[in-house]
Amino acid sequence: MSRPEYELLAQLHPAHSVNANTRIRIIEEDDAEGDTAAAYQYFRDVMGRQDVPGILKCFGTNPTAARLMVDMGSTLLFSDGYLTRRQKEMIAYISSLNACPYCLDSHGFFLTVQGTTIETVKAIAANILDEAEISAPERELLRFTGRVNSESFKITDLDVRRFRELDWQEEQIAEAIHVAAMMGLCNRVANAFGLISQELSDLRHSKS
Repeated sequence: MSRPEYELLAQLHPAHSVNANTRIRIIEEDDAEGDTAAAYQYFRDVMGRQDVPGILKCFGTNPTAARLMVDMGSTLLFSDGYLTRRQKEMIAYISSLNACPYCLDSHGFFLTVQGTTIETVKAIAANILDEAEISAPERELLRFTGRVNSESFKITDLDVRRFRELDWQEEQIAEAIHVAAMMGLCNRVANAFGLISQELSDLRHSKS
């Protein structure tokens, strides 16, 4: 499966993919052995990206979990499903709500590759959704997934009924919840390990 964001990353050659001084040690590619090395190769084979991202290295001590993250990422986030790739990357704005610079930078970059303007990316990241050039139903989708992230226990039947009235299908609502939950997981892992922003957006603009 073609993933244009990875093709662009290969062209840009970022100077670093993770902070070498993470507060919890990660297993770098050169140090990976046995099942961990196999899990990293599994990522390369499935995702078509040669450099292993820092978020996956955070799972290097548990190769089984690393493979599960690859499977979840490839099928849930980095592919069209009931929601489009672009809509899924918009949901990744949750990284801003969770103050995760690593994921916010990465998925902001991916969102621009999906054709969204940098102005809209900034509006979504700042949670100023009325200024984002997205449809009204998409704004409501982002507001909903923001609540899934911060107060899922308050989601009611009325909330879901309202989405149905906006022509969101049950499968799309479910997938939005899955994507939001996965992003929340990645945000918490990245922040706790101490991954920093890769400044991919700045790198892209400097090369353009």
